[in-house]
Amino acid sequence: MQQHTTSWPSRLRPAGQWARRRAAAGERRQPRRTGWPALAAVVAAAVIVAACGGASPGSGQPGSALKTTTINGATVLTSAKGFTLYSFAPDTPAKSNCNGQCARVWPPVKGLVTGSGIKGTFGTIKRSDGSTQATFDGHPLYTYVGDKSRGQATGNGLNAAGGVWHEIAISGTAGPASNPPPGGSGGYGY
Repeated sequence: MQQHTTSWPSRLRPAGQWARRRAAAGERRQPRRTGWPALAAVVAAAVIVAACGGASPGSGQPGSALKTTTINGATVLTSAKGFTLYSFAPDTPAKSNCNGQCARVWPPVKGLVTGSGIKGTFGTIKRSDGSTQATFDGHPLYTYVGDKSRGQATGNGLNAAGGVWHEIAISGTAGPASNPPPGGSGGYGY
């Protein structure tokens, strides 16, 4: 058996010599700092996607139970979180006419929903993107991003995206139309 006279394998010897020369010359190797910004970017992207993705704050989740609340003397249908639900006049019982930019401002209520003690017929339609949208008495259901808290109906009566939006009144008369912003058409001009 032969014994080696060096403690390092020959392929590592040049690297060690190079490091010793740099150290003798007073050079310091800078630590590599490119890993943490990439990790921070991935974490930030995940947080943004989680905050932006998915359903709007008021939209119903598949299988969620809808509720009612009283707004301006009318009992209106709300999401499980208490946000007013709307119908779009150009819709038909089998087709939503709110897609693309419209659906970003008026998020469709996804999937089948129910409502304990609410008289009416719940159902679903297939949207143009293939997703399922909840309906009530033949009206596809939407929330409105302009409603910032429970019990608001700021989208009621707005003429936007090619039609008028109405809160879903279960009993009583639907409240008066919202006041449009000055100089505007009463909604998002898409």
